[in-house]
Amino acid sequence: MRKFALGVALVAFVGGGASGALAQMREHDPPAEYRYPPYTGAMRLCSDPTVLNEISFSFADREADYWNSGLTIESFYPPEEFGYRTNGLSYLPRRYCRTLALFNDGVVRKVVYNVGEALGFIGVDSGVTWCVEGLDRNHAFSPNCRAAGP
Repeated sequence: MRKFALGVALVAFVGGGASGALAQMREHDPPAEYRYPPYTGAMRLCSDPTVLNEISFSFADREADYWNSGLTIESFYPPEEFGYRTNGLSYLPRRYCRTLALFNDGVVRKVVYNVGEALGFIGVDSGVTWCVEGLDRNHAFSPNCRAAGP
C-alpha cells in the first residue's frame, strides 16, 4: 500500500511539474502582433466579395481540372463568422466562416472556410482555405469539413 501511495505521489509530482511548465511556456508565447514581421490581426471579413469570389473560382477550377466536372457555385447565402483567432493569440490570425451555397446542379451545400492573415500568394493579402461538405472527395478536410474550421 505504501508503494502504491508513493507511486501516485511521484506521478502527481512529475505530471504537475510538466503541466506547470507547459502553462508557463504558454504564458510566454507572444501574440502574433509582437513577432517580426508582426501580424496585425486585420483580415478580410467572411462576407467580403473577394473571399467569396476566390472560393467560387478555385472550386470551379478544381472541379474542372481534377474531377472532370462542370460543377460551379452559383451564389452564396449570407455567411456567418463562427470563430476569430480561436487557436490562441500566438498563432497566425484566422477568421472562421460558414455559409450555404447554391450550385449549378440545383443543390444547396454547406461551405466552411477560413481567412488567414498573410497566407495569400507569397505572404501577401489574406489566404482562404475552404471546403464544401459532401464534395471533399479526397477527404482533405474530413470528417465533414471539420478540419477547415477551428
